[in-house]
Amino acid sequence: MNAPVIGATSGLPRVPKPPVEYVRIYVWELPVRIYHWINAVALVALCITGYLIGAPSSPFYASESYQQYWFGWVRFIHFLCAFVYVFNFIARLYWGFVGNRYSSWRAFFPFTKAQQTEIVEVIKADVFETKLHGPISTGHNALAGLIYFFTFLAFVFQTITGFALYSSMSNSWLPRMFTWIVPLMGGEFGVRFWHHLFMWFFVTFIVIHIYLAFYHDYIEGRGTVSSIIGGWKFEREKSDKKS
Repeated sequence: MNAPVIGATSGLPRVPKPPVEYVRIYVWELPVRIYHWINAVALVALCITGYLIGAPSSPFYASESYQQYWFGWVRFIHFLCAFVYVFNFIARLYWGFVGNRYSSWRAFFPFTKAQQTEIVEVIKADVFETKLHGPISTGHNALAGLIYFFTFLAFVFQTITGFALYSSMSNSWLPRMFTWIVPLMGGEFGVRFWHHLFMWFFVTFIVIHIYLAFYHDYIEGRGTVSSIIGGWKFEREKSDKKS
């Protein structure tokens, strides 16, 4: 007969862990949330209409051209969303200087050693998956902020090349400011090529952005997805962080 194992806990009732205390933190202010959703709708519309402009669908040509105006509407929606996107972006730049620290322009530049270390840790968790999750940031993590900065640069490039293409068919002062871009890039073919290529950058960004939003919402469980609707996230109490 075997002797009982000293210290065995298989027959003892498990003591439940105390619930983790969380506090609500107002992260995304209303102007940031409005910018996000206007930006989302405009960007998706720009990608869809931009693709159709670059590769028109043949089924729409079943009728005579004078009986339809679908391509004109596609172009109109593309130009309209471009103007909305530009002025929405300008408003976001302004809020980067007057908003809270989570929307500040400083969040997009990894100046500090802590931000640079966080970038490495997030890459290990989200890209190489050598860790369950990286450091949990209340706002954007340092890698996300840096990627958004490069996305802003890509948007500026799209704005310049888009208005350059539009300048040949518009007398408005804004598109006409970019007429010099066309000869600089070797003609309209070169401008159109790079404008269309950068569209696929934004398509890729949208897919990865949505995936990571739900991924972090599941892993961290702090309301990542709902925060861009209501503005609130949940953070552990400081006493729980120390334990």
